[in-house]
Amino acid sequence: MSLRYPFSAISGQDELLQALLLTAVDPLIGGLLAFGDRGTGKSTAVRALAALLPEIRANPCAYHCDPDSPSAQCDACRKADTHKPRKMPIPVVDLPLGATEDRVLGSLNLERALSHGEKSFEPGLLAQANRGYLYIDEVNLLEDHIVDLLLDVAASGENVVEREGLSVRHPARIVLVGSGNPEEGELRPQLLDRFGLSVEVRTPTEVAAWVEIVKRRDAFERDPEGFTAQWARQEDQTRRRIVKARKALNGVEVPDSELERAATLCIHLKTDGLRGQLTLMRAARALAAFEGARRVTGDHLKRMAAPSLRHRLRRNPLDETGSTARITRAVTEVFGA
Repeated sequence: MSLRYPFSAISGQDELLQALLLTAVDPLIGGLLAFGDRGTGKSTAVRALAALLPEIRANPCAYHCDPDSPSAQCDACRKADTHKPRKMPIPVVDLPLGATEDRVLGSLNLERALSHGEKSFEPGLLAQANRGYLYIDEVNLLEDHIVDLLLDVAASGENVVEREGLSVRHPARIVLVGSGNPEEGELRPQLLDRFGLSVEVRTPTEVAAWVEIVKRRDAFERDPEGFTAQWARQEDQTRRRIVKARKALNGVEVPDSELERAATLCIHLKTDGLRGQLTLMRAARALAAFEGARRVTGDHLKRMAAPSLRHRLRRNPLDETGSTARITRAVTEVFGA
């Protein structure tokens, strides 16, 4: 098995790395969009995070169901008398641009139907990605109805397939991560809003940052084992912080005063609906848990405002200011300097 580039060794993309860590702490944040320049390590970061996370216990079924959560198991696991759970890495599944709806959802197993006359379900990419990450490069080029379908499943945590006489329901608890270059097209606002976080990924502009990134990548390619060992301690520390934050998450207090300030910010920015404030609250709480805080503060909200809200702003033809600058301005007005 080839080694993954260590998550802790990635530099120059702090916002992306933080957002990925928070989705690991609380998957209910609702996925992540990473838009920006090509060749900036977006896919590397997703795979590195999955390799960093602790292995999961899974039943020996097509959906690697959680043996400790009967409500999130497939029908076969619920009916089985005993299980022999195994440990496995967090799944990271790539969704190619040309994927059909059948490939994503699953479909009738034609070979078995023709040879044995039996209707059997052939699991799709959603089944493979259950309890892990579904990564879509160039998500803005994917057909809208596929993206809409994926977002529905990601929100419900379940995939329901009813076609060709089949009726199948299986768990599909996925963290959806999409990346792309906005110059090649944008997602519809209705789809943008349904992703939890959105980060801007830019090519570094400082010489020192370029040099450090290239040196680390070159060192990894020349000696993957040695480079990975060099970063093992930092990887273990980050892994422990994630595990600790997951356990502490539900105990983190979100004071009414901070909820009111988050609501004031969303109203000030004229975001549609409540999804933006819910995401902002969840992201701030996950950040507090990751940093070992017992309650969410204004500082947590300010730091998560841009990734939670930048993709939910209405376009103002009279204001050419970018969404990040508009949020920064609004945060100053609502929270103070």
